[in-house]
Amino acid sequence: MRNKEKKTNKKSKEKKIKKSKKMKNKKDIGLNIFKVNGNFKFIPLIINILIPVGMGFIVGYINKNTVSTYEALKKPFFSPPAIIFPIVWNILYVLMGIAAYRIYMKNKEGINDNGAYFFYLVQLIFNLMWSFIFFTFKLYAISFFWIIILFVLVSITFIKFIKADKISAFLITPYMLWLIFAGVLNYFIWLLNEM
Repeated sequence: MRNKEKKTNKKSKEKKIKKSKKMKNKKDIGLNIFKVNGNFKFIPLIINILIPVGMGFIVGYINKNTVSTYEALKKPFFSPPAIIFPIVWNILYVLMGIAAYRIYMKNKEGINDNGAYFFYLVQLIFNLMWSFIFFTFKLYAISFFWIIILFVLVSITFIKFIKADKISAFLITPYMLWLIFAGVLNYFIWLLNEM
């Protein structure tokens, strides 16, 4: 009888230990996203976040008529209200910045990223140029094909990120999904407004 109680107590303790480890790991995930191999650097993190957020802000400032242009378009039924876009893009830019910071930290440790940071910067420039093609020049067909090229560049970036740092690749996954949606939306706007 006592052996049975000991086994039950032992199993109960093991379950509690496993459960507490899982809880600890879940709590650490949020903090560890900023640590690369145990290292955290505040200034590089802020710089890497400010690059996409700041560039997005500048492009938005230059393209002041984005909301009125978007509102004037014939849009498909699934198009979100204009207010959604700056919210989503700022979240995506922060995630991209954190991912880039992690790759930067890997480079500082001497880990070769095989051009991941370079492709990240190239796709970021392509991303920001899309806004001018779509809103300033109103070239909806070209902007659609531009998004396809952008998606290819982001896919290459994703592959290079995953080889250097899986968390970085995970962080840009929402961006890839949003680009698919943006591409579909761009296609239908082209269809409804130019064809």
